[in-house]
Amino acid sequence: MSESNSRVTEVNIGEEMQTSFLDYAMSVIVSRALPDVRDGLKPVHRRILHAMNELGMTPDKPYRKSARIVGDVIGKFHPHGDAAVYETMVRMAQDFNYRYMLIDGHGNFGSVDGDSAAAMRYTEAKMSKISMELVRDIKKDTIDYQDNYDGNEKEPVVLPARFPHLLVNGASGIAVGMATNIPPHQLGEVIDGVLALSKNPDITVSELMEYIPGPDFPTGAKILGHSGIKRAYETGRGSITLQANAHIEESKTGKETIIITEIPYQVNKARLIEKIAELVREKKIEGITDLRDESDRNGMRIVIEVRKDTNAKVLLNNLYKQTAMQTSFGINMLALVNGRPEVLNLKECLSHYLAHQQEVIRRRTEFELRKAEARAHILEGLRIALDHIDAVISLIRGSKTTEEARNGLMEQFHLSYDQAQAILDMRLQRLTGLERDKIEEEYQELTALIKELKDILASDERILDIIREELLEIKEKYNDERRTEITVGENHIEDEDLIPRQNVVITVSHRGYVKRMPSDTYRSQRRGGRGIQGMGTNDDDFVEHLFTTSSHHTLLFFTNKGKVYRLKAYEIPEQKRTAKGIPVINLLQIDKDEEISTVIPVKEYREDAYLFFVTKQGIAKRTKLSEFKNIRRGGLFAITIREGDELYGVRLTNGSEQIIIGTKQGMAIHFHEEDVRFMGRTAAGVKAITLEKDDEVIGMAITDPNQDVLMVTAKGFGKRTPISEFRTQNRGGKGLKATTLTERTGELVALRSVSDDIDIMIMTIHGVLIRIRADEISQYSRYAQGVTLIRVDEGEEVSTVAPVYTPESENEDEKEELEDETDE
Repeated sequence: MSESNSRVTEVNIGEEMQTSFLDYAMSVIVSRALPDVRDGLKPVHRRILHAMNELGMTPDKPYRKSARIVGDVIGKFHPHGDAAVYETMVRMAQDFNYRYMLIDGHGNFGSVDGDSAAAMRYTEAKMSKISMELVRDIKKDTIDYQDNYDGNEKEPVVLPARFPHLLVNGASGIAVGMATNIPPHQLGEVIDGVLALSKNPDITVSELMEYIPGPDFPTGAKILGHSGIKRAYETGRGSITLQANAHIEESKTGKETIIITEIPYQVNKARLIEKIAELVREKKIEGITDLRDESDRNGMRIVIEVRKDTNAKVLLNNLYKQTAMQTSFGINMLALVNGRPEVLNLKECLSHYLAHQQEVIRRRTEFELRKAEARAHILEGLRIALDHIDAVISLIRGSKTTEEARNGLMEQFHLSYDQAQAILDMRLQRLTGLERDKIEEEYQELTALIKELKDILASDERILDIIREELLEIKEKYNDERRTEITVGENHIEDEDLIPRQNVVITVSHRGYVKRMPSDTYRSQRRGGRGIQGMGTNDDDFVEHLFTTSSHHTLLFFTNKGKVYRLKAYEIPEQKRTAKGIPVINLLQIDKDEEISTVIPVKEYREDAYLFFVTKQGIAKRTKLSEFKNIRRGGLFAITIREGDELYGVRLTNGSEQIIIGTKQGMAIHFHEEDVRFMGRTAAGVKAITLEKDDEVIGMAITDPNQDVLMVTAKGFGKRTPISEFRTQNRGGKGLKATTLTERTGELVALRSVSDDIDIMIMTIHGVLIRIRADEISQYSRYAQGVTLIRVDEGEEVSTVAPVYTPESENEDEKEELEDETDE
């Protein structure tokens, strides 16, 4: 009994279930349901094509039984049922499912009416011509292999895929907790997109859409509008509306007939006709006198005869509304990148494919180089033998065995084993003058080829040139006409027009959580109040940036590392006042150690506008705003940050402003913007203020003679001081004393330029917020401490101070601008 118990291991059932389910989920995700971004194939598709290629079922060979293919795939590579493999193979041969069929089927492979294919013992198949491009160069060490399920065979990890198959034929699949649904595209357009990306790595998604306007479905039909396509291409997720192609024909008697020639992708034609008939029977649609399917091998034709007293256009619109003649296609561009599922935008899909092709061409070139060098090595041995032919013949004739002759050649002529063996294998006819010339000619050709191959490997641009050339060859060979029309339907509205134009509040927390709220979320309060809860935060998080803008303005996000990223304000999800927000990393491709230092709303990139930068160590620079017009998804470097420093903030200026900079030890310097010369986008800048030890910049503002300088300390004290008390100085000095700091007030945490007619939002590190009028804050001299603006509890400090323009306090220009945007 005790011996039996010693072989029993106790495990926690919860932990075991969790581990087992995760193992199963990852197996489904990686080994079954999702395509690889490089070749656009799931494992079952890849195994079918590889097995057919190994069996020699190429387009120039006769058809072979489908059962033979299925059996080979199951027996060698795919440990699943035959139905799963055969159904996949059938889809690859259906012209209504695949934009470019990968299998050439012979027999009954199903129909658009939902008819199933004949049993695999009846049908035959072979690879299509275009599928050969997926396996081209596979024998030239271009890809890696892995063991099959029983370790007795090798299967490819990925196919060379000489055209961008993921987008060309699309993919769909459901894994555990995730799904992919990538639409097919027109081959020539996708290749043009890859070529454009190869020439301009900084190309934007919008620019790529000039080459790839949208999906192209095998069943044709129409896509209504560009907004869904644009959203899907930019974010990897979106929805498009597909509509059947139909027109109205009128007979000589005046009777109208609706003719449907194309239906949306993956819509069953027979079920569509049944649905229309059902609506007629239930009198949900009236005016149809006859409904018949006249489709044949020349194309689709569904005929709907309309009663004379019925408006055919109205009837057609009802059919769009109530049947699958108009459907939505949800795009979810999820694929495996290095074995991990990722949602990809259009540019990322093409970038991963281009990187794969660079690897394929590089490995193919290395393979050909090894082969050429090996042959040249043999020819060098043959040339030596021909130059000393009498000695070689004498040595061979004097040898008792082959081994003795080979060793003698290696020793006497300093040859390798392979060279000596090649000499022994050489036929006597190679001794003729003509044959000797051929050897010399072949050697010279190989020498030139080796030099060429080495040049290719040494140049990334040459590899790209080869990719471009070969893609153009494929385009010329297989390109066809676009089938799906992309139209701007009646009353179609683009994305931005669907978003209401309004004044909004944007908050960004210290740990990078961002959210959007209507600007009227907060009501004004008297100074000294307790405030209201502005957002939910963790104990170690607090709001660091808070500002108002229009929902349609562009937001430039500057990080402490000196990089800049771009978003539209409406792209930030709107949330409730107490909501925490979402991680900004979900919206921007920022690094883990990057933090948002400033967010600037921009309506347009004017040539007379500038960005003024200041770092925490007091370094400043200014750059034209127009230099930041084209910001790629991965961001741009806006300023070069020196070691140990960080970007404090950025301000938008007109080029002739006056700047005031404050430090946490209560110093401030006031100088003309022109003191800092124009610099390029990546310049490091010049010294703006000289700091004492352990001091750093905590505030920067553009000053105005009619405004005051607002200063707020960590313990909630604040004051307004007239800007006239801060005389202008030359940049680079220590500045003037801005306020008196004590243990009661804490360090200075904010310095802002404010006018009487605006509100001030003050927020603590725990998210408590108060909104007060600026004119309620008393004016004091530079040497005063100020008054209590917000009462803070023990262990709490002020984190953020931001001005907020209310509708009543906006000047006339700002009012008119907002009204104009709203009217648009």
